[in-house]
Amino acid sequence: MLQRLLTPFRFGFRSTLADAILVGNSFVWYYVVFALLLQDLLSKINSVDFYQTVLIWGLHFGGIILSAVVGTFISKKIKQTQLIMLWMIIGTLSSLAVATVNPLDIVQISLIGLLLGVSLGFGMPSCISRFAESLPVGNRGRASGITLFASGIGIVAFSISGISGVIMFGVVLAIWRLAGLIIFLLAKVPSSPISIKKSTSNYKKIVNQHSFILYFVPWVMFSLINYLVAPTTPNLGGADAANLVVVQTGFMGVFALLGGFFIDSMGRKRVAVTGFILLGLGTAILGISNTSVPILFFNAILDGTAWGFLLVLFILTLWGDLSFSESSEKYYALGVIPFFVSNFLGLTIGSGISSHLSDSSALFSFGALFLFLAVLPLIYAPETLPEKAIKDRDLKSYVEKARKAALKEEEKKQKKKEETNQASEDKEEKHNNEYDEARKLAEKYY
Repeated sequence: MLQRLLTPFRFGFRSTLADAILVGNSFVWYYVVFALLLQDLLSKINSVDFYQTVLIWGLHFGGIILSAVVGTFISKKIKQTQLIMLWMIIGTLSSLAVATVNPLDIVQISLIGLLLGVSLGFGMPSCISRFAESLPVGNRGRASGITLFASGIGIVAFSISGISGVIMFGVVLAIWRLAGLIIFLLAKVPSSPISIKKSTSNYKKIVNQHSFILYFVPWVMFSLINYLVAPTTPNLGGADAANLVVVQTGFMGVFALLGGFFIDSMGRKRVAVTGFILLGLGTAILGISNTSVPILFFNAILDGTAWGFLLVLFILTLWGDLSFSESSEKYYALGVIPFFVSNFLGLTIGSGISSHLSDSSALFSFGALFLFLAVLPLIYAPETLPEKAIKDRDLKSYVEKARKAALKEEEKKQKKKEETNQASEDKEEKHNNEYDEARKLAEKYY
């Protein structure tokens, strides 16, 4: 099992594994910054109004998106390894800056949110691009699934660690970021072990690319529906709320891992369609009742499964496939925009919409309809997993089935042979017994 899990990293094992650790380090770092630090700081300030919330989150997510775009232009001026090293150093310093923030000062929280956003954004496309390009297309999904699953374990560890206070958060985040930098430096591999992509595409060419649009539009539709529906889901109290989070997170982690293998065997397109259908079903079920605990848990299972599939596909895998022979940095910069815009809208406008709805069933039905409509562009989207990779896997599967069938047939023949030999032995033994009895009778009477 361990050998099978590490198979995707076999090409340039040390550098590819270091790239995967760097991506996982960044995901865990940002989750702690976003969910455990910034959201927690804002929740403790009672005087924050709507416009201040929009300003704070606008600076944060706007900093991520703009710096990601700017970072793709900077990457053409300096070497990729130098950009990533600079990115990690800035991330370490911005983490230390967290320790100096007054948790009750909105201005300081806004500025540190902007700084942390920029610290994530400007190097993230290069980091994910380097990771994707270090892998052959046929192994990209599995490696991405393993990386996200490992990141989930790190997120759970931070969530239950009990860290509190801006000083402690600042120190721990700086150490975590510095550890990622040290691992990256120890790898000592300046470029991708598979290929070096010299040509770069421009944003205009990317948005005019037919295959990019057919995948990007459903991703945007999903993100918009997510920000509308997620804040309207009622918050349960007590053990039910904790169990609901555990169920959804658990299914997300497991199916992120499994989804990576499905993406490389079934193809990207099928997994995308499956994910959107599951989300549509989950949202439609909430339209029946969004207060029933069994329905909420069933929805958590469907959502967790779908999120596991779609995160592996749309965050780490797909945009690298669509770049083909060009650098994938700008593809990833565009690909993550809907995710962050969705979070911004959910934290600002989404909560306002949910508070003004007397009956949210119509909203859930509306969301389910649009999620099913999001499948339509995917029907016309091309499969980005090369046909050769699919045929190779099908051939490998056929050979394995043929080998098992041959072994089974050989076992049948061996069993039949043993039965035949046993029957011959029994017949010979019976003949010998009859001969002995005849001989004894002859000796007795003659």
